[in-house]
Amino acid sequence: MSAESPSLHGLPPEPGVPKPDPILVVHGLRRSFGGLHAVNVRHLEIQRGTITSLIGPNGAGKTTLFNVLSGFDKEQEGEWHLNGGALVGIPCHRLARMGMVRTFQLTKSLARLTVLENAMVAAQHPKGESLRGALLGGWRDVEAKNEVRAREMLRRFTLDHMADEYAGSLSGGQRKLLEMARALMVEPEILMLDEPTAGVNPALTQSLLHHIKRLRDEGMTVVFIEHDMDVVQEISDWVVCMNEGQVIAEGPSRVVARNPAVVDAYLGAHHGEVTP
Repeated sequence: MSAESPSLHGLPPEPGVPKPDPILVVHGLRRSFGGLHAVNVRHLEIQRGTITSLIGPNGAGKTTLFNVLSGFDKEQEGEWHLNGGALVGIPCHRLARMGMVRTFQLTKSLARLTVLENAMVAAQHPKGESLRGALLGGWRDVEAKNEVRAREMLRRFTLDHMADEYAGSLSGGQRKLLEMARALMVEPEILMLDEPTAGVNPALTQSLLHHIKRLRDEGMTVVFIEHDMDVVQEISDWVVCMNEGQVIAEGPSRVVARNPAVVDAYLGAHHGEVTP
């Protein structure tokens, strides 16, 4: 089981509790679909350099929150800040360049490109991005540097032996690893993973968790949505639970797991009643 981060030690397990060094601060964020309040987060802070798990029953608003924060959906009210800078209204590609990168529940590899080409798609300065660079031929140096970094990322995730194979040949678990490698090509400060272990066999799940812990140990902030509570307890420094769009509990995994509001969210408010 993951030990609580020293930076979070002693914090009260309360929704919206301030953190000593938050990298991401969310305040008054709302996103509705008709009469359904998919996200209604009063206040949430993510501590820098930790692994934060976002849990909750299906339909709790977890992925919608990710979509809004990462620029793939638009808020109706509220604001959020990365390193103190406001992010409202900034499109997803610019947010990625600013240091906030997310993955998706369903991997989005480009099946007709090689594994190496898939990794290079997300490079910070892809070929042709600068007209001046293209005219002067400087893109060749950038392309070479990007390829070196992409091969390093593939080696990190044990995909280097498949660099020249088509991405469509990868298994589901390998596509998850490729998506993480591609996300790291942007050199993010905060990595948001949407159910990274879903549909992945136990061996690759352990590999994914190893990589996530290693990223945290190297100073990266990781936030991930997860339904497997064994995984949550093993890896999390801090856990945030959502239900009906709201943050109903947060704290160390062992505390959140015993929170009555969390138990009710998963099992129903009448789970303890005896049925005749």
